[in-house]
Amino acid sequence: MLTVVMPAYNEAEFLEQSVHDVTAGLRARGEPFEIVVVENGSTDGTLDLARRLQAEDGVVRALHRPAPDYGDALRAGLLDARGDVVVNFDVDYYDLEFLAEAVDRVRAPGGPSIVVASKRSAGARDERPLRRRLVTYTFSTLLHAGFGLGVSDTHGMKAMRRGDVERLARECRFGIDLFDTELILRAERAGLRVAELPAHVEERRPARTSIWTRVPRTVWGLVRLRVAIKGWRPPRPEPGAPGPPAGP
Repeated sequence: MLTVVMPAYNEAEFLEQSVHDVTAGLRARGEPFEIVVVENGSTDGTLDLARRLQAEDGVVRALHRPAPDYGDALRAGLLDARGDVVVNFDVDYYDLEFLAEAVDRVRAPGGPSIVVASKRSAGARDERPLRRRLVTYTFSTLLHAGFGLGVSDTHGMKAMRRGDVERLARECRFGIDLFDTELILRAERAGLRVAELPAHVEERRPARTSIWTRVPRTVWGLVRLRVAIKGWRPPRPEPGAPGPPAGP
């Protein structure tokens, strides 16, 4: 089974169409799948809409988290997923071509544990406003310089082998802007392979949070994250569990 996790905060305007688009694309693949919509702290009817979509189509499951926290919602969806591969999409940012290629790579013998849709790798097309591209560049530079990150991006779409990353997700302590960054950093330090594919990104709506709010919050979060994972060692595999896949 394939699981798609879609965090949803105040997404009443976009959610239904996005879920229908993703559902249609996944049905065309001809394999079992589920879509886990993780509503978190919405005030606009998103939760009721998610529950209606669940009632109308058995492939949709609606989860609720009480606080508006993207990272917490992503973590909750990953830990609740039933699929062997988990893909995360945003309600306003999803790409079924990325899903097809990334899932194939994760499932291939010796394939990576995580495939990231990178906005900064060769071949990527980032058509967002300049200020948002500058924020992404600065954030990535800080991760490379301060953490030794091996890929060029951590935010956005990802495909993950659930059996490899589930225990790491349980170790993660940060939400909001940093859960997926923390997960990838822990994965690299645990010896898992993380690969990337170039992404095409365009803005469907203005950012929910202003740069002047997000940048200081994220920088302070990175300082705390640096302290939290300093000297961290990955959890030991459970008895009988397979280790990380061998590289090529």
